[in-house]
Amino acid sequence: MQGDFHGSQQLLREKIRRSLLIEAFLKSEVEEKGAVSAAEVRAYYDQNPARFQHPESFTIQTISVLPPAHATADQLKEGRTRAESALRQAKATKTPDEFGLLAEKISDDDYRVMMGQHKPLPSDQLAPPVLKALQAMKAGDVSDVIQIEQAYTIVRLDEHTPAGRAKFEDVKDELQKELPQTKKNQLRAELDKKLRENAKVEVL
Repeated sequence: MQGDFHGSQQLLREKIRRSLLIEAFLKSEVEEKGAVSAAEVRAYYDQNPARFQHPESFTIQTISVLPPAHATADQLKEGRTRAESALRQAKATKTPDEFGLLAEKISDDDYRVMMGQHKPLPSDQLAPPVLKALQAMKAGDVSDVIQIEQAYTIVRLDEHTPAGRAKFEDVKDELQKELPQTKKNQLRAELDKKLRENAKVEVL
């Protein structure tokens, strides 16, 4: 009080009163008006269908045999032999964990450190031979050896998600958090603009 208000309790009370008025004003004009009802959340979902569309995607695990760059014929032959051996072992696995442990042990690609697991991949991000194989598989299936240039890959399909629209129940919680914040930000920006238009600014 001594430093900021020169010992004046009156100035301190005015400062507190002003802060409380500002807080109450913001609560009335932003916080309360920024509330979004369940009906508004549903309406947003219904009116913005494009946002909730998702492409066809595949969740996969891989085991890859990668011959060296500029591999000789003998090295390519050795790679194919390794891939066939890996395939026999992969076909014997029954679960994602079993396949993943095998990937950790024998795969050459970087995904081996994640048990061969890839994040969900849209179909347009998959190599055509891999996509063709996946489209004929069901969850839990292991492909044959797929050759992509000089590399050999074995794919396990964990999940196939067809193209479609996310269900409202799956996005409702996210929207209930996002929409009020967006509305409050808009209200705050509009209020700031309005106050600046009518404000008298003094430079002291």
